[in-house]
Amino acid sequence: MDFILLMHAKPAVVTADSDWQAYFERLGAAGVMRGGSMIGDGACFSQTQSPPEPTAHLDGYIRIETVDFETARSFLAGNPVYEAGGVVEIRELPRD
Repeated sequence: MDFILLMHAKPAVVTADSDWQAYFERLGAAGVMRGGSMIGDGACFSQTQSPPEPTAHLDGYIRIETVDFETARSFLAGNPVYEAGGVVEIRELPRD
């Protein structure tokens, strides 16, 4: 199953590059890492309605592949945002 971990931005959460490197190494060693990135500025568009503002509180994402939700949840341990008291949202990416 594919999951996306969405890092919610929180001004008080400061993470070191070495913390991220260690976390990415853990994901890589487990064979679950499928990608990720910081999230920059953007815009919402619609042809039929007035679009909302982009979601400003999302700061980055990591895509992982695990056998189930609980296994995905176990990879919160070591996530620098989570460990610093920030919020990480887990969403399943259904395969159609």
